[in-house]
Amino acid sequence: MSAQSRTDAFYMAHAIRLAERGRYTTDPNPRVGCVLVREGEIVGEGAHMWAGEPHAEIHAIMAAGDRVRGATAYVTLEPCSHYGRTPPCSKALIDAGIARLVVAMTDPNPQVAGRGFQMCRDAGIEVVEGVLEEEARALNRGFIARMTGRLPYTRLKMAMSLDGRTAMASGESQWITGAAARCEVQRLRASSSAVVTGIGSILDDDSRLTVRAEPDGVAAVPCEPGRSYRQPLRVVVDSTLRMPVDAQCLSEPGATLVATTSTDADKRSALEQAGASCLVLPANAEGRVDLVALWRYLGDQEACNDILLETGATLAGEALTLGLVDELHLFMAPTLMGGQARPLFELGPLAKMSDQRRLLIEDVRAFGSDWRILARPEAVANTRLE
Repeated sequence: MSAQSRTDAFYMAHAIRLAERGRYTTDPNPRVGCVLVREGEIVGEGAHMWAGEPHAEIHAIMAAGDRVRGATAYVTLEPCSHYGRTPPCSKALIDAGIARLVVAMTDPNPQVAGRGFQMCRDAGIEVVEGVLEEEARALNRGFIARMTGRLPYTRLKMAMSLDGRTAMASGESQWITGAAARCEVQRLRASSSAVVTGIGSILDDDSRLTVRAEPDGVAAVPCEPGRSYRQPLRVVVDSTLRMPVDAQCLSEPGATLVATTSTDADKRSALEQAGASCLVLPANAEGRVDLVALWRYLGDQEACNDILLETGATLAGEALTLGLVDELHLFMAPTLMGGQARPLFELGPLAKMSDQRRLLIEDVRAFGSDWRILARPEAVANTRLE
């Protein structure tokens, strides 16, 4: 690696750390960081923090002032080339007078990919692409999925005992894991566009599905002064509309969507008056909500980049079987719940060893007294990851 390549990687790593600051707030926009360097000195830096507000490049240009002219701009994602809620950043960098542009990854939107680069090259700016590309793509897997027309990137979170049980036979499940694991779940929720659950979780636990501080005041997710937490869309899969009108999630900040196959106008009207939106979708062969249709709706109509699936064995098993799950976050507590307790997944009859659903374990780490296993289904690992 040349000295210039090492320098480029050094400053791009800093830009990626800046982009991380927007992990919980930029949705549906990507997380982007920018660093401006002139004569070996950082003269400006910035991160995109909230959709509709200035992008990372604009923050960096404003911080640099007159020192931006002749600088090298390190940006984690190709600068935008079109007018949206904000003007194009490519034009802003050109007008600011940068001499060189180093970018980690191309805009994943095939309709605009490469245009920002071309605008800068046409203005006489040297452009270098692909510096720490893998790291930049990992930060925006959901955005990449949506921009390339794929289904939203999905993380399945489940809590289990050491013997692989998720709830007692009665449905009681609060709490299997401790406070540290629950804080990590809050971070997963906050970084998601939507949290999806089944009606069983609402009936058994009256789940709120919100981003919040723990009851002891522990704030797992940073929140700027004067701002409230960005709440992901709450989605309840409820084929027959058993959703209670007094469910806690209907009175929480943010929106709740009930996905159903039922056309019962009275039930829908009652839920809508209670604060829900109802979405009627096709039924699968078993008469339940077609999950692929729901995922397509969430990506296309709700602009969901990332889905967090927090649910029971039936819905989790169906999502796995359909290939909708990209990552599994399995939190394991040092406890035993017995053979009558509910299992982790309902996967249908698996009669032979060849029917196994193989997982690729990527990480195992402790959260307090619990352990988190991060794994990917082997069947989708090579087709849905960038």
